[in-house]
Amino acid sequence: MKITRFGNVGNEKPAVVVDDIRYDVSAFGQDYTEDFFGNDGLNKLKTWFEANKAFCPVVDKEVRWASAIARPSKIICIGLNYADHAAESNMATPAEPVVFFKSTTALVGPNDDLVIPKGSEKTDWEVELAVVIGKKASYITEAEALDYVAGLALHNDYSERAYQLERGGQWVKGKSCDTFAPFGPWVATLDEFEDINNLRLWLTVNGKTYQDGNTKNLIFNVPFIISYLSEFMTLLPGDIISTGTPAGVGLGQKPNPIYLKAGDVVALGIDGLGSSTQTAKAYGS
Repeated sequence: MKITRFGNVGNEKPAVVVDDIRYDVSAFGQDYTEDFFGNDGLNKLKTWFEANKAFCPVVDKEVRWASAIARPSKIICIGLNYADHAAESNMATPAEPVVFFKSTTALVGPNDDLVIPKGSEKTDWEVELAVVIGKKASYITEAEALDYVAGLALHNDYSERAYQLERGGQWVKGKSCDTFAPFGPWVATLDEFEDINNLRLWLTVNGKTYQDGNTKNLIFNVPFIISYLSEFMTLLPGDIISTGTPAGVGLGQKPNPIYLKAGDVVALGIDGLGSSTQTAKAYGS
């Protein structure tokens, strides 16, 4: 099953995606929140939709795609989780996952504009596979980790590199600006995939391919990451874990880094998770 949300900011509604058609399921009575995921909402929605599909309005193609889930309790990110990206960043391959947070206020729809922060000169892109947690997890094993997954989604982990790397403190400063977490177009349940460890992910800027990777090259795979994180914090239903980006970010371009400017168009996608497009615009424009 694929779930998504639609509508104008502040008035988003839940939907189900079938054969690229969005069906309004707001009559089900729940948005995609912690309460929804934590109370077996996916299975309840599936049963309800099978019985009520004929009565669910089709969402017009022109209607905005919203963030595929409502604001979660946290967005947890894994850094340097592809060896080629660690190398292009001139950083060592990590012995344990590099963990940082991204503010939930960065979350936006998959095709919403990217707002370059005020004064920024080093806004960068990062296509990533995201995991949505389906039930409360604490001290779980790697073997049981996938039982705690609601689904997977496409995420662009935008970064302001000067904020992240040049101004001291933690990476979160360079990761949390408004619009820095376009999420979706949908969340797909695990039964939609043959092998989550073999998914192609790609990203282009103005039509030129910069990133073209595969989840088979993750240093730490999805079950390990979930188990690892659950040792340090309780994962709540609806939490997002973004699993890292392959080589090809702007920071790593040779001979000189390339960063986004107003008018640039970023497109990205992952096998089975659709694609998204963001147009960069200057702060205040």
